[in-house]
Amino acid sequence: MKFLPDNVTVSVPAGTDLLQAAALAGLEIKSGCGGEGVCGRCLVRIREGRARVGEGNMAPKYRRLGYVLACRTRVEQDLVVEIPPEARMETTQQVLVDEPSRLLQEKETDALVRYGLQPLCRKFSVALSAPTLVENAPDLARLVAKLGPASGYSEVTTNLSVLRELPEVLRRDDFRVTCTLADLGDGRAEIVHLEPGEAVHPAYGLAVDIGTTTVAAHLVDLASGETLERVGTYNHQIRYGDDVITRIIHSVREERGLEELQQAAVGTINELIDRLLARQNLWPSDIQAVVVAGNTTMTHLFLGVSPKYLRLEPYIPAAARFPSVKAGELGLKVHPEAPVRCMPAVASYLGGDIVSGLLVSGMHQLPGIGLYIDIGTNGEMVLGGRDFLVGCACSAGPAFEGSGITCGMRATAGAIDGVDIDPETLEARVHTVGGEKPLGICGSGLVDLLARMWRAGIIDRAGNFQRVSSPRVRWGDEGPEYVLAWRRESGSGRDVVITEADVKNLLRSKGAVYAGIRSLLRSVDMEQDAVEKVWIAGGFGNYLNIRAAIRIGLLPDLPPEKFVFLGNASVKGARLALLSGRAWQEAEKVAQGITYLELSVGNTFMDEFVSALFLPHTDLRLFPSLEREEVEW
Repeated sequence: MKFLPDNVTVSVPAGTDLLQAAALAGLEIKSGCGGEGVCGRCLVRIREGRARVGEGNMAPKYRRLGYVLACRTRVEQDLVVEIPPEARMETTQQVLVDEPSRLLQEKETDALVRYGLQPLCRKFSVALSAPTLVENAPDLARLVAKLGPASGYSEVTTNLSVLRELPEVLRRDDFRVTCTLADLGDGRAEIVHLEPGEAVHPAYGLAVDIGTTTVAAHLVDLASGETLERVGTYNHQIRYGDDVITRIIHSVREERGLEELQQAAVGTINELIDRLLARQNLWPSDIQAVVVAGNTTMTHLFLGVSPKYLRLEPYIPAAARFPSVKAGELGLKVHPEAPVRCMPAVASYLGGDIVSGLLVSGMHQLPGIGLYIDIGTNGEMVLGGRDFLVGCACSAGPAFEGSGITCGMRATAGAIDGVDIDPETLEARVHTVGGEKPLGICGSGLVDLLARMWRAGIIDRAGNFQRVSSPRVRWGDEGPEYVLAWRRESGSGRDVVITEADVKNLLRSKGAVYAGIRSLLRSVDMEQDAVEKVWIAGGFGNYLNIRAAIRIGLLPDLPPEKFVFLGNASVKGARLALLSGRAWQEAEKVAQGITYLELSVGNTFMDEFVSALFLPHTDLRLFPSLEREEVEW
């Protein structure tokens, strides 16, 4: 069968659904429900051939245009299938990689100085005397005896792979050799790589953030601590569902489900490694250490550990501290003996990505009270400081990442990331990423839009569309909608709209995040005014209009100067742990010191969630600035 407009051909058995066929062809089609036929996003059109089409949830306008759902359509004979632009994942090159500001770079440097440069892997060059009939100790014993004092480790071990190479490598340059040592903690190290003579090339490390939606990787010079490259792409697990619950179900229900998800995670990272190596003209063996951060489910799936019981009460992970493994065991395209460490988690839905971010923020050392928030598919937050830390997680859904929204998309070129609506004419002015023609709207644009629509009277506090006189407010296939950009102005040739259903979806997402924050505050009997600083993590936060986020009730009503954007703090924390053994030890202490608040216990979260399903909230006393300040739009 052939896929258009890519002209990619793939052979699949009869009965294969088109979503799987596209994946086998290396093409990513949007599928938020993991192939259950519910989300209605995997739209394709059959141009030639016959297929068996099943039922699914699809908007009437697409059915009229002859589209079918890829996940519900199975191959019966040779086919030619067209994948329309709205069903495609943006190309990997379009995914924006977080570029930290100069201030954040300084903070990262400060953190490294605070912990000290002691990377996970270091190179040591030593010269041994040649053995004789009298001085006839084994090669390994003589090497270890020399390495101990040179490296400062009290115990140096090795593995079978290194041992097999050792005799020849030692004799290649008259018993001068460079050893790469992996820090095992407690004064112990393992030889993971040998080079004859004195090596001129540094060891490199990889810091990785495995997000539910995207994966980011930083290539780091372990000797200097310098980050050489940053790359990112979509997590290929998306084809099995947008959220962790859908993926957990896939891992359990399908015979090869866990294997497929593990391979998808490793395949995504390997794709990034290929790009990094090509840009820096390096070999896979040059990368000799890896630190990975991700939520608890992503870490389980990356390691190939079943996450089955994460979604079943009482929600218990297989582990919160994960063993170091060899890259070769996982299939990573780096040195096969490279140690791979996963950042420690706290609980089922508070993972190593949050511990990683806390390490970067330094909130755990704050004398007062801070609040750390990561707004993504899952809303995770931690409250506290030096004296205590309490954290929780809630299912915010992928709306703020552009998923589940009619014209939603990631913050890539052409995404609307800022909106202004004239309250008199209801005309819209939009700003897009890269200044391109609008293709859709990303999370920061959705927050801005929600605030503007409420201010203009297009929607009420419950998100219901109002009767207003404007051609931009109309009745569409899915009910009332507002047109942000007409098809003649857009980059897709289609109107860019937001529907009433989209607005309700956003209210649920923002309500979940704010309810989580309120639940944390109530658990320690504090009001939001006690919070001295708020760290916002994730790429979403980089473009967020804080005032708009407060006015829709996504964030607590605090002075804007209290908010700090961290960008992708997960990968930055992984980088810090890669470069400093002390930072790694600190991360383990932070993880163990967080009290996890399970939001499913009791009625607090649900009460708060219901109250937060309005703009900005049912209790306006929580948002005093809306009454006492003139809004600066």
